[in-house]
Amino acid sequence: MSFSVKPTLTGRKTVLRPFTEADADVMWEIIADPEVLHFTFSPSEELTLERLRSWYGSRATEPDRLDLAVTDPGTGEVLGEVVLYEVDEYARSCTFRTLIGPHGRGRGVGTEATRLIVGHGFEQLGLHRIQLEMYGDNDRARHVYEKVGFVVEGVRRQALPRDGGWVDEVLMAVLDHEWAALSPTAR
Repeated sequence: MSFSVKPTLTGRKTVLRPFTEADADVMWEIIADPEVLHFTFSPSEELTLERLRSWYGSRATEPDRLDLAVTDPGTGEVLGEVVLYEVDEYARSCTFRTLIGPHGRGRGVGTEATRLIVGHGFEQLGLHRIQLEMYGDNDRARHVYEKVGFVVEGVRRQALPRDGGWVDEVLMAVLDHEWAALSPTAR
């Protein structure tokens, strides 16, 4: 199994497409959003615009990951990203992650983007399992993941320090037969 083919996936609310180096400027703004920082990044990570340009410029040639830009179908504006990575070919599994910036929130973009890439993973790539890890206090993300079919498998209690306290890490996954059994509106 390889993620070397970088598809364009089209829905009603979003189009997922391969990244280009030019997307780094918008992603820099999205990554600086307080909600994105709170739920996705460790404050110790050193990010620079130059590193992001290099990163997003190389996404189209990476065979072991599928990083797609979440875009507005009307304007082409980059709203965030969805990623399948850490592929295990023997187990036909991988890890999923996403981040949606402020312009994409509250209108179903994240839900549709998640459905599109998860559907691609199962229906086109033949995956058996797609898993994710999320912070336990990320209610918006958990709602989306459960709506799409992810099931909580476990909780790492107080796994990470944050804001002077501790936050749980929730492990979730969806399996191919669970995905196939979902109604078309869930898929």
